[in-house]
Amino acid sequence: MDNLDNPYTPNAGASPEALIGRDDQTASFEVLLRRLQRGRSEQSMIITGLRGVGKTVLLNRFEQIARGAGWEVVEFEASKHEDGKFRQALFSQLKAALLRLSPRARWTARGRRAAEVLSAFAVSVDQQGTWSMSWDVPPAEGLGDHGDLGMDLTDVLTAIGEAAAEEGKGVAILIDEVQFLAATQLEALIQSIHKTVQRKLPVTFVGAGLPQIAELAGDAKSYAERLFKFPRIDSLDDADARTALTEPAAAEGAVYDGDAVDLAVDITRGYPYFIQELGYQVWNIARNNRITREDVTLAQEAYEAKLDSSFFRVRLDRATPLQTAYMRAMAELGPEPQKASDVARLLERDSTQLGPTRAELIEMGLLYTPEHGYAAFTVPDFDKFMLRAVPKLEVPPVQRRRPKI
Repeated sequence: MDNLDNPYTPNAGASPEALIGRDDQTASFEVLLRRLQRGRSEQSMIITGLRGVGKTVLLNRFEQIARGAGWEVVEFEASKHEDGKFRQALFSQLKAALLRLSPRARWTARGRRAAEVLSAFAVSVDQQGTWSMSWDVPPAEGLGDHGDLGMDLTDVLTAIGEAAAEEGKGVAILIDEVQFLAATQLEALIQSIHKTVQRKLPVTFVGAGLPQIAELAGDAKSYAERLFKFPRIDSLDDADARTALTEPAAAEGAVYDGDAVDLAVDITRGYPYFIQELGYQVWNIARNNRITREDVTLAQEAYEAKLDSSFFRVRLDRATPLQTAYMRAMAELGPEPQKASDVARLLERDSTQLGPTRAELIEMGLLYTPEHGYAAFTVPDFDKFMLRAVPKLEVPPVQRRRPKI
């Protein structure tokens, strides 16, 4: 069939033709915005899940909902940056949001106060005043200038929240890959949102990240579990997986045979990204707007090759030989979460020797800890890929430390 008509979107964060199986999360977000706009409190959300389950797609949908409701949106993907760059990213986006809330010529006292607090927040990063010169708003004194990220961000979001409330609008902060925020940054966000909730201001923070986020948020602030919901999204159930596969094709006049759908759902196990990738490859093979089981079988090789060369490979390529061996040992033990001592035994080393390697893989976002003492892959079917990509487990020799002179 014509590739120009291919309705599947196997790209990172690309929205599918139809967002299937996420109605609960979108409904919760809509309720969150409506309640905050009425001056009532509501728990915000941090969406968790493995790679490829559609967390970024869901955040993009939240952005559309927020803008449709007249809210200003501050959005970015978290990176491993020191606090200064984190402040800079927030300042730039919050400044733009404030100007969209109300142009400078129409600022009320609250709008100008919010701008002054933002200037203080910026000046505390750049003592030379470079930012305030381009912003041309004098910094507030005693607000946003404490030198403590949590206190400063609390002042900023409180001031902007008051300005937004006056305009009958709100501000939604949407951050992807939350697990890459430094502890001080996540703590500052939670602390500042806690204050806006207490003040009943229309400001919220919604994040998305890997499964360990709930634990990280709890470690940052003990009240995080009361401030946020932590819905976990996973593979689609059988009915939704079938719909996600067949509905885009039907919109282009193509029909799946029943046994073709059965096989496709079995291959992808209902993971949204895998459905998009397999659907894309099947479309390129099928003929005459009818998709058969044979088409799915023929497409499977191209589907696996594409996943191996991109979705999986980019993660393996970042690993050291010992990190690769650790993940290969986990794959050999099976797809379920693996106990650290069992992995160490297979690598013929002590658990304490491999502790730093395991921690590095978690820090890189390749593993997470579903329970104490266990680790699992953050990418579905990564165990199968490791067995294909590294056919033989090879353990690098122990690197002995050089004695200090």
